[in-house]
Amino acid sequence: MSERSFLVVGRVGMDLSPTPANTRTRHADSMMVAMGGSSANIAAGLCKFGCQSSLVTCVSDDAVGWYCEDQLDHYGVDRKHVRRVRGEYRTSLAVYETRVDEHQSVIYRNNAADFQMSVEDVEAIDYSQFGALITAGTVFAAEPSRSAAFRAFELARAAGLPVIFDVDYRPYSWPSPEVAADVLSRAGALSDIIVGNDEEFGFMAGGIDQGLEKARSLAADTAGIVVYKMGHLGAVTLAGSQEIRTGVYPVDAVKPTGAGDSFMAGFLASLSEGRSLEESILRGSACAAIVVAKPGCAPAMPNTTDLDAFLESHPGPTAV
Repeated sequence: MSERSFLVVGRVGMDLSPTPANTRTRHADSMMVAMGGSSANIAAGLCKFGCQSSLVTCVSDDAVGWYCEDQLDHYGVDRKHVRRVRGEYRTSLAVYETRVDEHQSVIYRNNAADFQMSVEDVEAIDYSQFGALITAGTVFAAEPSRSAAFRAFELARAAGLPVIFDVDYRPYSWPSPEVAADVLSRAGALSDIIVGNDEEFGFMAGGIDQGLEKARSLAADTAGIVVYKMGHLGAVTLAGSQEIRTGVYPVDAVKPTGAGDSFMAGFLASLSEGRSLEESILRGSACAAIVVAKPGCAPAMPNTTDLDAFLESHPGPTAV
């Protein structure tokens, strides 16, 4: 990862948020428009930290898809592996509120264009140009995207790239919980770095009370690093014989969305700079805090200057 060049597999979409902050969608007269989608947000966040990122996905050949292409350009994300698709496929749309109390987030994923990513798409990539592959769990939720993502894992591993997997379980994208548990567990077993929350690991294990043991088993058997996030309680990071517990950076949050994507970008960018595992986790946690305290997801993600200023002015993470 020291090459600081990441291949990111997964969706890009359009986000709409009622303005001003704290406005309910049902009362909205105007909306903030921004790029969204977990993988695209991670890619944009990495670019803000001076890394290179290239996104692999499909977008609809229409105004929303073109908007997403332009936004990728705006953030400096390479999109030569973004393919336009026609017909009834549509780029995803998210409508979410910049409010914490009674927050509403509505995702439109019918005939999602990103699920049309094919094996041919991922086989056309020169993996030797990159230092690591990143994907989020939604990419495995439907075919042909599922087969394409597993093929990308194979090709990345054959090229010597670490595979980084954000579990990112979104029930609405999957045909059934049983299929999701099986497929996400298979993806986890093929990954070198796995990041998920307590509910996601618990889901893969068959019960939330078994989530930490699932994370420990992955760290013991296959993965080099497993980050088990617990919301306001912080995180447990497992790497070899290490079990690192870290807190969070308390802020006045204006929304609950975007934290995971920002954590991943800050965490990986910090690792790529040669920082220690614990420092990288804490910097990722600070990135998550910065994003939930601002409107938007990709626009709210910090760069190095923003992150350093936050860390200098904040009293520090919670004790664990």
